[in-house]
Amino acid sequence: MHRFIVFFILLLAAGAPARAFELQSQQVVPGVYALVGPKEARSYDNYGLNATFGFAITPTGVVLIDSGSSLAGAKIIAAAIRKITPQPVRWVINTGSQDHRWLGNGYFAGKGAEIIALKRTVDTQREVGEQWLAALKPVLKEHLDGTVPLHAAHPIAADRRAFELGGRHFELIWLGDAHFAGDAVVWMPREKLLFSGDLIFVERILGVLPWSHAASWRKAFHAMEGLRPEHIVPGHGHSCDLATARRDTGDYLDWLVTEVGQAVADWEPIETAVDRLADAPKFKHLELYDMLHRSNLNRTYVELEQRELPRAAPAK
Repeated sequence: MHRFIVFFILLLAAGAPARAFELQSQQVVPGVYALVGPKEARSYDNYGLNATFGFAITPTGVVLIDSGSSLAGAKIIAAAIRKITPQPVRWVINTGSQDHRWLGNGYFAGKGAEIIALKRTVDTQREVGEQWLAALKPVLKEHLDGTVPLHAAHPIAADRRAFELGGRHFELIWLGDAHFAGDAVVWMPREKLLFSGDLIFVERILGVLPWSHAASWRKAFHAMEGLRPEHIVPGHGHSCDLATARRDTGDYLDWLVTEVGQAVADWEPIETAVDRLADAPKFKHLELYDMLHRSNLNRTYVELEQRELPRAAPAK
């Protein structure tokens, strides 16, 4: 996986514009906020915080959802929280193993926060942690200094666990491997609010990576629909409703898996299928479409083709 992570980071960073970094605070419901990073690729200027994070304020401290991609990025997240509440971050819940979901854990743990994650998530974090550091170094440079991969000390073995933190109720749920193996979501049942991590992208196109699972990602999206969330804090983009999430993520996954799956079933060569499906007007409004759509087609084809093997050759 290492060489793919390095290539992916450098490819996206090469096109990242230089600009002043901003992290936008967005209240979703009273006491619960999204912290919205830029939708373009990781760059030195955005500290690798090209994602959306979230937090919930409780009477005894803050519950942070995802911790950023470095120690420096975690400090920026902490500063954004302090502009809204003086409460310290007491808990950090990780939804995934991509860099910006967890590499800032060490900063918050050093301040006394408890790190919470599913065992599935931690297993993938352990596999990719050092690889992320190697891949991020050429992009973040000294912004990566002091960053050490740190995992939940007592990961949750179950695939779904409900718990209470500071009087608020949460559930941490695995719905299927998606962007990365072990991706999870955080559900606040009383608020009907979902922190989706990298299972939902809005305003920009999602990325199917060499280790992603497009077919199970699609199933996971429909499982999230079953929760009937009224508010969603996505992994990328602004907080939204379910209809917006369906338009920008669910519909794309349905289209991708259905169209590419049919091409695989029909034995259509991958080059022909990608060329035929490269123009998808319904999704051209999504940022990074031109950069990622063709590679999403390629990788979904490879995944679905591998699932079909072994299979009989077509009759001659």
